[in-house]
Amino acid sequence: MKTFQTLGVTPELTNLLHTQGINEPTAVQAQSIPAIFKGRDVLAQAQTGTGKTLAFLLPALQQIRTDLSREQVLIVAPTRELAKQIADVALTLAPSLSVDVLSLIGGKTIENQLQKLHRHPHVIIGTPGRLLDHCGRNSLDLSHVRRIIVDEADQMLQSGFLEDIDTLIAMTPSNRQLLFFSATIPDKIRSLAKKHMTHPLVLNILEGDTIALDTIEQRIYMVQEEKKLDLLCQMLADMNPYLAIVFCNTKERTSWLAGELIARGFNIGELHGDMSQGRRSQVLRDFSRARTQILVATDIAARGIDIEGITHVFSYDVPHDVDYYIHRIGRTGRAGSEGLAIMFATAADENWVRRIEHTIEATITKYAANGQIRVKAKNAAPKKKKVYKDKLPASTYQTTKEKHHKTLHKGGDNRRRRKKQ
Repeated sequence: MKTFQTLGVTPELTNLLHTQGINEPTAVQAQSIPAIFKGRDVLAQAQTGTGKTLAFLLPALQQIRTDLSREQVLIVAPTRELAKQIADVALTLAPSLSVDVLSLIGGKTIENQLQKLHRHPHVIIGTPGRLLDHCGRNSLDLSHVRRIIVDEADQMLQSGFLEDIDTLIAMTPSNRQLLFFSATIPDKIRSLAKKHMTHPLVLNILEGDTIALDTIEQRIYMVQEEKKLDLLCQMLADMNPYLAIVFCNTKERTSWLAGELIARGFNIGELHGDMSQGRRSQVLRDFSRARTQILVATDIAARGIDIEGITHVFSYDVPHDVDYYIHRIGRTGRAGSEGLAIMFATAADENWVRRIEHTIEATITKYAANGQIRVKAKNAAPKKKKVYKDKLPASTYQTTKEKHHKTLHKGGDNRRRRKKQ
């Protein structure tokens, strides 16, 4: 059995991971960490929630030369939330190695960042726009960076950051190490890797039978647009999720839906790109602490948000990008727990639904708005028994006192644990 120490991780870091309940490396960690230690370029494809962050952070932090006060590692993330999450993980490990870590993201005052850059932190974690801003001001020097890590590379492409990544890589020495981690690897990402990488190790790590996670039950409700809101409210009231995310396709749609749910008495958090960084952070903090139990969000929350206790994910709108569907449902059913993912679809969405099913290689169970099954699920390969199946009938709703699903997801346990705290 592989351990972190057999992969080359120091006893100090291994013990620190042990205190966090992390004892065995995941597949992406076991396959990529030894290659990163050896200095190889890596192009790794792995699902969300498989441990990619530690896969690149452990060797990156361990190989920092702390006797040199200069930037040595650059980690680039597509969103502020993901950059902050990576920084939070790094800051739990870095002090034991005397490594200086700095996060550079938008929404924070540039003056404060300029002051901190004077100390030349060893590790810089940031979003493309803010990193290029500092490079343009000559406040960030990438000439000594020996390792660049691009996390969620496919989202960089979707967000239009690929040219920025190309520019940032070009500012670093030609003999630096380059690591790309991503859930999917489109052709343009492969082309960028081919341009800058030297004989990279290409990893394709898909845990589970298909791209969709086995621990998540997926449902589609075929419903008319004007009936979506009532159906969502009925489900939220009857299912009473411990924590739930409701995804919309646009910022305008998110704001409208959040307002409607608040008007109907639900405890709501709202998250989209037009909000200030301080407000976004506060919303996520309240949601992670269950002060708000329903988060209405754009796909800014589809990646880089790893919050314990998300039992339900709703797609109020069908995403017009298959990858976003996969990442949306990946917010629940994490770390072996069970989850329920529900998507509302109109007749106009049927082509997008078929694309999603083709990608995940399965037919998702479809229901009418009244809960009657229209199309039963058909998987490409045998799956694990699904937690909600045959125990929470989709055709009928249950009163609060009789809801069997409360014993099936971990919301009850989470509630009790929070009360003890």
